[in-house]
Amino acid sequence: MIGFDYGTSNCSVAIMANGQPKIIPLANNHKTIASNLYAPDRDIISHWLYQQLSNEQQNAFKTVRVTQLQKAQRALRELAFDGINSELVFGQAALGKYLEDPEEGYYIKSPKSFLGASGLAPMQIQLFEDIVAAMMSNIKTLTEAKLGKEVTKTVIGRPINFQGLHGEESNQQAISVLTNAAKRVGFKEVEFQYEPVAAGFEFEASLSKETKVLVVDIGGGTSDCSMLLMGPALSHSDDRTQHLLAHSGVRIAGNDFDIQLALQGIMPNLGMNGLLKTGKPIPTASFYQAVAINNINEQTEFYSAKNRRDLILLSRDAKETAMVERLITVHDHKLSYQLVNSAEQAKIALSEQNHQTINLNDIDTDLSTIVTTDTLRSANKRTLDSIGELMKSAVQQAQSQPEVIFVTGGTAKSPVISDFIQQQMPNIPVVIGDHFGSVTSGLARWAEKIYK
Repeated sequence: MIGFDYGTSNCSVAIMANGQPKIIPLANNHKTIASNLYAPDRDIISHWLYQQLSNEQQNAFKTVRVTQLQKAQRALRELAFDGINSELVFGQAALGKYLEDPEEGYYIKSPKSFLGASGLAPMQIQLFEDIVAAMMSNIKTLTEAKLGKEVTKTVIGRPINFQGLHGEESNQQAISVLTNAAKRVGFKEVEFQYEPVAAGFEFEASLSKETKVLVVDIGGGTSDCSMLLMGPALSHSDDRTQHLLAHSGVRIAGNDFDIQLALQGIMPNLGMNGLLKTGKPIPTASFYQAVAINNINEQTEFYSAKNRRDLILLSRDAKETAMVERLITVHDHKLSYQLVNSAEQAKIALSEQNHQTINLNDIDTDLSTIVTTDTLRSANKRTLDSIGELMKSAVQQAQSQPEVIFVTGGTAKSPVISDFIQQQMPNIPVVIGDHFGSVTSGLARWAEKIYK
């Protein structure tokens, strides 16, 4: 049995060993694997997944993916003719393959962001289910290789609310995709636990007395808060419902910090905030769409042929035509993920320093820009305020103040964010957990408890 953090930005797995959680090293012995997938052609994803399944699973899969598997055969013939390897690539290696040639292949980062999206057609839901299943299959294989035995039971972390406009309907759609994917690749028993609650279970192991804990989990796709009553006397309970005093969650987090930093730090170099020849401001919709990597509809609109024609007209109408032509380069070379990745790397660097240069040579020769911690802070003022409201909402629901704030999630590693959290409740101590491991470890603890 494993605890499985299928995260928006990273995935990790843990087991219980000698009463303590142990995170399993995955690719290249790293404790996490980036939630990225690269395929030389989108249509071969279903075929790759089919090959990983047992004979019984393959027969069941054939009956529900006939069309996809037929398309895959055509795509495989074309790849073979061109001498292109048909294997899928995962994690940082997937990002590397995309960056080699952004115009080729199919790259997806953070598919978890799309699972609750509204308006998805059945074929789109099936595609996301296969993408998730392929990623899970890869992680399950890596885990079993490290453990030397099959893994059949898992507790998967989930946010309070997935990204989506339809509330509980979006949540159920996302849970259904995750459940189907997990069972498809051989998990016989699948349970879910709220990510901030799981992080709280890990923190609980360090407590010596009953304590009200506000867990703030700022991940890649969602920010979640839970107010939990915790302590050594409570930790043995199989039903913690009465100890969960409040839940609140919003569909903003690390990806949004990256996108907002890209907008404020990079997009002015592509014409955003510039003027038309008439003296009016340049419309900003395409600049937002270009970096909206967590929104299928916005990305589809940006990369449409009609939008390219509109961008050409916009560049002609702009006072600085060459600046807006850089946005056309982003369109033509499919550089959205590259822009947001540059912003993400700058955000990470700003955890250690005050300034960071972003190289934009792929857009224009010798083009670069400098961002600072102040850029990150001002770009994300609205996002930070939403996290502050999230914390207040949990406290109001619980009708009591926390005695300690426990912070986890990779995005919370930024001093801009951790400082902001402390400012919200200055008289309450803040404990910073393992940014990438607290949720995973807590999921392993819960797996041991419910599957014993």
